[in-house]
Amino acid sequence: MRAHGLTRSLSILALLLTPLVAGGLSYVSPSAARAGPGSDPGEETRGQINGVIKHAETGAPIEFALVVLTCDCFTGSREAMTNARGIYSFGALPAGRYTVRAFAGTGGITKIIELPVGAKFRANFSLDPEPERVVQIVVKAPPVASTAAAAMTISMEEAKQLPVGVRSSRDFTAVVDLSPTASRDVSGITGAETYGEIQERGFTKAAHSSTFSIDVDTASYSNVRRFLRDAARPPADAVRVEELINYFSYDYPAPNTTGAPFSVTTEVADCPWNPKARLLHIGLQGREIPAGKLPPRNLVFLLDVSGSMSSADKLPLLQRAMKLMVSTLTRHDHVSIVVYAGASGVVLPPTSGADQAVIMAALDRLHAGGSTNGGAGIERAYALARERFDPKAINRVILATDGDFNVGDVSQAQLQALIEAERESGVFLSVLGLGTGNLKDQTMEMLADKGNGNYAYIDTIHEARKVLVEQAGATLVTIAKDVKIQVEFDPAQVKSYRLIGYENRALAAKDFDDDHKDAGEIGAGHSVTALYEFVPADPKPDARTKRQRKRDAAQAPQPMAELRLRFKAPDAKHSQLSSFAVVDAGTTLAASSNDFRFSAAVAEFGMLLRDSKHRGRASWAGVTSLAAGALGNDPGHYRHEFLDLVALAQALPKP
Repeated sequence: MRAHGLTRSLSILALLLTPLVAGGLSYVSPSAARAGPGSDPGEETRGQINGVIKHAETGAPIEFALVVLTCDCFTGSREAMTNARGIYSFGALPAGRYTVRAFAGTGGITKIIELPVGAKFRANFSLDPEPERVVQIVVKAPPVASTAAAAMTISMEEAKQLPVGVRSSRDFTAVVDLSPTASRDVSGITGAETYGEIQERGFTKAAHSSTFSIDVDTASYSNVRRFLRDAARPPADAVRVEELINYFSYDYPAPNTTGAPFSVTTEVADCPWNPKARLLHIGLQGREIPAGKLPPRNLVFLLDVSGSMSSADKLPLLQRAMKLMVSTLTRHDHVSIVVYAGASGVVLPPTSGADQAVIMAALDRLHAGGSTNGGAGIERAYALARERFDPKAINRVILATDGDFNVGDVSQAQLQALIEAERESGVFLSVLGLGTGNLKDQTMEMLADKGNGNYAYIDTIHEARKVLVEQAGATLVTIAKDVKIQVEFDPAQVKSYRLIGYENRALAAKDFDDDHKDAGEIGAGHSVTALYEFVPADPKPDARTKRQRKRDAAQAPQPMAELRLRFKAPDAKHSQLSSFAVVDAGTTLAASSNDFRFSAAVAEFGMLLRDSKHRGRASWAGVTSLAAGALGNDPGHYRHEFLDLVALAQALPKP
């Protein structure tokens, strides 16, 4: 969706009644697709893309394959999953250039299709475990006359009256006028949602060091995306800038095979929103583990089935999401399912990943109803995880909820103590948030933090695949725990600094050497990024001779900061220390890397959303220009999607 009152012209009925068609890739002329007398006069102008997904080697249809559709004619994406016959379908499509991505397991293929007005395509896919491939498919056809007959624009108020399936945020991008006058008051979306207060830090004198725990959560970004696609400004406390930055992957080098489990990258260049400052970019890249070499998985799904989970963007989306994950399991893995509402119960005892039909059937039987008693559910889930505990396996509870978390007979303090005790035993906790209007963001972030896990927000099935399939290693396999970062700036070169984001991850300087102090974890293949904005020290009068200045210029520049890292191996109790010298070579913003510029653009985006007092010269145009010139290799299309979100944010009224 773009600014300046851009609207979408689609038929609502076709969104609900999309035919399923299988076959080879072909073009069907609009005249052949016309319905008989009495049909909608605009029906011929609506296109379709559908097809069958099969296994490349066996030719068998693939169920639960994910197909993601994006187009230059609308913002965001539409998603579909294949049925038992491997069929997927999209209908009510305007003319445009479509990118169709099909995924199964870790493999994927992308096809790019030019869809004329009213055209129908059958795009089949044969998938294998190889990395994603791109196939360009361009078909030219004459347009159909009278495209205006299909035009249908609705307002946000009208959209709120549609059935739930159409009202979900992923569909708003296709059917709702998101001009500035159509934006919604944020209170209509947040309802009873709660967010922890963020006290944005200011500049600190360089004489004091900076210490913080890393954060690999990404929930804030997908939650912010949900707000923007619903034409609403997110609450300032929902915008955790470090999570926005860390939502994206960066092209950091892989770690050495014999050293630390992650590599360290630093880069210094100009600050785009503050001409008097510069930015220090710090990047950590975790060691990757190929999918075929992942340890066995001992997983317990702890699923909220209370009455508040009944809407389409909660339990139904969660069931589809967990099926994606289950489809990647093997005979070496085991899954249990615990549900909780008024009471908790085991709906699936530990079951081999080879029995996927049994696991899928258990997920299908779930239905929402009753109040919430999450405390009892967590106790039951941890008990099942201990029952099959394997020190060589991934032992993890995956809690999925909208966050309306009533702990029942267990107090918050007891719950936190339980989770902290279980993490010491090797059972970690990951948290998935879903839905709108009731999200208890602060509670879910706390649970994941205390459970040595990560917190993600699932707003679409595409996001579910990213978290549970693409990043299965990063979200499940811990390669380093209690990772702390400490930066000490040289006061002779740096006047003052501020760490961007990480407000709720700040640590005291003394905590850095304290191995009893809990900190964040890095998963396999995961990257962590942090940015410091700093003001260089005022230059002192130069009393050197011309010969001395020439000699000193030929020498390597002196470090402007020391970066120190502490981390523990997953099964260790004592940390390891590493230190690195950080040098400012005077690099300009234009000469900096794509990763530097893109992360800076995301930070600027977050400051604008928060209306930060440190935003300086930040602007939506500046964010767009900086990010668009730093897209780099973007196989998941996530950086391109970011540009769409910037346009949505720019279209909102000023706070």
